[in-house]
Amino acid sequence: MNAVLIALLVLPLLGAALTLAPVFGPDAGVADRRALRLNSVLTGAVFLLSLALAAGFDRSEPARMQATTDVSWIPAIHVRFHLGVDGVSLPLIVLTALLTFLCALYSEKRLPGGDDVPSARAFVGLFLLLEVGMLATFAVLDLLLFFLAFEIVLIPMYFLIARWGSGAKVPAANRFILYTLLGSAVMLLGFLLVGSKAGTFDMQVLAAAHGSGLSHTTQVTAALAIMIGLAVKAPAWPLHSWLPDAHTAAPTVGSVLLAGVLLKMGTYGLVRVLLPVVPDGTTTLAPYLGAFAAVGIVYGSLACLALARRGSKGDLKRLIAYSSVGHMGFVLLGIASLTPAGVNGALFANVAHGLITGLLFFLVGALKDRYGTADLDTLSGTTGGALYGRAPRIGALLAFAAVASLGLPGLAGFWGEVLAMFGAFDPAAGLSRPAFVTYMVLAGLGTLLTAAYLLIVVKRVCMGDPKQPAPVAELADLRPYEAVSWTPLAALTLLAGLWPALLLGLSDPAVKHLLGGG
Repeated sequence: MNAVLIALLVLPLLGAALTLAPVFGPDAGVADRRALRLNSVLTGAVFLLSLALAAGFDRSEPARMQATTDVSWIPAIHVRFHLGVDGVSLPLIVLTALLTFLCALYSEKRLPGGDDVPSARAFVGLFLLLEVGMLATFAVLDLLLFFLAFEIVLIPMYFLIARWGSGAKVPAANRFILYTLLGSAVMLLGFLLVGSKAGTFDMQVLAAAHGSGLSHTTQVTAALAIMIGLAVKAPAWPLHSWLPDAHTAAPTVGSVLLAGVLLKMGTYGLVRVLLPVVPDGTTTLAPYLGAFAAVGIVYGSLACLALARRGSKGDLKRLIAYSSVGHMGFVLLGIASLTPAGVNGALFANVAHGLITGLLFFLVGALKDRYGTADLDTLSGTTGGALYGRAPRIGALLAFAAVASLGLPGLAGFWGEVLAMFGAFDPAAGLSRPAFVTYMVLAGLGTLLTAAYLLIVVKRVCMGDPKQPAPVAELADLRPYEAVSWTPLAALTLLAGLWPALLLGLSDPAVKHLLGGG
């Protein structure tokens, strides 16, 4: 299985390199079609490899690192090429492979930028390089390798926004790269501090030591630096301001991967690095992380309510971006509780958010393609957008994704939020229970506000009189390539909601192992 994990990373890397070679033919149109087809084939192969990895995973020992490769890479500074998966990382690897494959299929029929972008080869090369970085982040077990994988995704995503985006795409891309690079630089300082004091960057060795050999001051300093860097990517309030602009300007597939995978890299790092490596420092900073998480939940919901209001000219993509700030607040709150229930809820919410928000951005991208805008006032018109009557399949999927996002029981969005609040209700020893109960109450208020703005969006976009004049003469309903790209996300949202043990059975033993110093 270690060969399967290595192939997961090598295959898209070779594909990205292949786009630089003159092997697609002299005709630009034919070359673009072949490059897009190659993208679908390679990402499909990577997805199949991720399923093979999941099938070969020993579910009786999800806390044990499996499919490992561990060889010396830079002996002078004790850096190792160390890969592996456990019950924490495996679901995120499969989610990443699935979303990139669905985005590749979608792009084959709907390349961002249309005729304004002459070459699809550059898009495919950047797309595959982005997949390498995302997958590697969840597979590496060395702090410096984690940093490198974390950085690999930045350049491809920058160009996907700046070249294939819309609106104020260049300023949005610049803001994205500046924020995330600054956060990564601070995170690297924390990694170097830990590695210099512990004598190794190996995450398994550091986790097994569970902070022994690191003074309290070292742990707090390192935890603060690492937490700031990862919180930028999460994104945690108030380090979130790059996200709405990036989502608004990004192409559809860029928004799907940004929300579905890139945000998870930050929260995954908090679980993989902070909890087991610098536990004393994490305990010291956890109340502050919980406070920022609670404020982010309420803030994101209030921002969405303001954008959903009639006459506000709110952009629907921007609204969903702010909703991600709120939803990721639940993830951060669960992690801050330092309890198995809370951290399991955070990991479950990570996957659920990737499925649900990925579907939402696909749907909003389709509406923007049809209407030429994502402005909520334009989409809803004076009496309502009436998607139920004009494009019933898209309307039904949008309503489904909205109620899943607001946490309806039986769908994936429910379990992560409930477990995160349960963890906050009874936090780990050493944390102030009154403070975390206050955070839980604020999170509960956030769930009510979330339901309010999402139901307003459904009412304004899906309901109304279909006989009233529409902004477009004819609104096409669900197209075949859209159905292929979106149906797996809807099905998995339902499956995860009805069978949460599918994910919790993997993550729970691994989380307890990490919290206990494994």
